[in-house]
Amino acid sequence: MPNARPVRKAVLPVAGLGTRFLPATKVVPKEMLPVVDKPVVQYAVEEAKEAGIEQFVFVTGRGKHIISDHFDHAYELESQLAARDKTAELRSLLEMLPQTGSVGFVRQQQPLGLGHAVWCARHFIGDEPFAVLLPDDLMVGKPSGLAQMVEAYHRVGGGCIVAAEERPREETRRYGVVNPGATKGNATEVRALVEKPKPADAPSTLCIIGRYILQPEIFNELDRQERGAGNEIQLTDAMARVIGRMPFHAVQTTCARYDCGDKVGFLHANIAVGLQRPDIAPALRDVLRLLKD
Repeated sequence: MPNARPVRKAVLPVAGLGTRFLPATKVVPKEMLPVVDKPVVQYAVEEAKEAGIEQFVFVTGRGKHIISDHFDHAYELESQLAARDKTAELRSLLEMLPQTGSVGFVRQQQPLGLGHAVWCARHFIGDEPFAVLLPDDLMVGKPSGLAQMVEAYHRVGGGCIVAAEERPREETRRYGVVNPGATKGNATEVRALVEKPKPADAPSTLCIIGRYILQPEIFNELDRQERGAGNEIQLTDAMARVIGRMPFHAVQTTCARYDCGDKVGFLHANIAVGLQRPDIAPALRDVLRLLKD
């Protein structure tokens, strides 16, 4: 089996308006809403770094400059923390910063869908395989979700990989859905993809979630700028057209996924992550017991 080219770059689409979280997102981007004490987007970057990603491109929209500020030095804050011997807090700021020169930002000037957002990053990606991480999907577990996908990517000989999980059939209208072939380990061959099918028409209940490893050939399909479901340029439609031209698999990771684009999912993520934190878990359990009673 031929060696797959390494995945070094990642695209993070962060141009959405976050209308479901208004008024909180009137000024603060939804990707900057915190799960415990880190913004959602930082979890995605840390996940990607664990998987070996070296370069990041954020596809942004108006009012998203806070994201670029977050992944930059804050010299006044850093100097104050150093002067006050707050070494743990200072270390937490410095450790999360990507290496200088490894981050780029491009503007998605019109909200034309996920496929269009990925297409906007084409010049940054060039002729390399790349990952896409949707920060709204918080993946919690070790190894990281993307790290498990990268392992499967090399095991099956490259091509395209999508993260997927089984969902109730009535939810298929919210997802891209896999028409599955043979399964080996955690990787299932993808025969076809259907974007947001009605439950009765869904080929399975194996649904794509917000992690992808894609080949640069996907940009040839996105160049067509064809509209799909919701009159948007759908990434699923472009991926479907490369099936058969390269290996294509869906990987079910061992990570827990929390939908931070949904209010209940966001609250769930805060509780679940908080319960994994030794510094706050005991007090949080006490609070949850009081609420239960």
